[in-house]
Amino acid sequence: MKCRQLQHFECQQRLGKKHLPRQLNLIAFKILSLALLSLLVAACSNPRAPSSSLEQPPGIFLDHHTVSSGETLYSIAWRYGRDYRELAAINRIPSPYRIYPGQRLRVTGEAPPAPVAMGKTPAKVKRKPPPPAKAPPESSKSLTRATPRKTQSHSSNSSIRWHWPAKGKVISRFRSQDPLRKGVDIAGEKGDSVLAAANGTVIYAGSALRGYGKLLIVKHSEEFLSAYAHNHKLLVREGSEVKAGQRIAELGSSGTDRNKLHFEIRRNGQPVDPLAYLP
Repeated sequence: MKCRQLQHFECQQRLGKKHLPRQLNLIAFKILSLALLSLLVAACSNPRAPSSSLEQPPGIFLDHHTVSSGETLYSIAWRYGRDYRELAAINRIPSPYRIYPGQRLRVTGEAPPAPVAMGKTPAKVKRKPPPPAKAPPESSKSLTRATPRKTQSHSSNSSIRWHWPAKGKVISRFRSQDPLRKGVDIAGEKGDSVLAAANGTVIYAGSALRGYGKLLIVKHSEEFLSAYAHNHKLLVREGSEVKAGQRIAELGSSGTDRNKLHFEIRRNGQPVDPLAYLP
């Protein structure tokens, strides 16, 4: 009986030695799995974002603009605060300044110098000496007195007579240092009349300019442009000639959160305070 028990005990010891490597492998696998799981949890709990997500979004601070459908040279110049003539000169675009979707335009820098024709030298023009000045007669002393000149107000520059583009309360004024306040906002009701502030030609009518909603840009001279934004409905098209006080749009809230007219005046591409020009 004791012999049989001894044999059984020896058999179990042999079996245990036989399965020991397999048990050790299983234990090592569990330890490795726990280590990997702890590393994964630590990585997920790390609050720092990957460096790739901190990069500047594409399309910001670029010196080129890709033309989209509906854009014009005037609207692109308006977006970047450039004079449309400068933008045309930089990109060598002749009048009437036609562009096409997909075209890449430079929006920074200066216009390249015009090419000089070689082989020809301009002829010198002989100038006649100016005639000697005649002394005024003694009997006409009153004619030599300086006549006082009328000082022109800031609103009379370029002989443009400006008119208010809408009837309503001014709820936001121009601030030169604030990029979101390049003009004035005039409160009103949906459908109220939006009037041309001066005689001119509509050079842009559309909604491709983000933040302006349905927008009209009117050219009054080579120096002055005006803009009418957030309209409910546009009543004129590009190329239309408009008169001061003419109804050109219906006031609305396109591109904003309330019914209002956003009105801007730009001189040589730069926004100026409309209240300095309006009567």
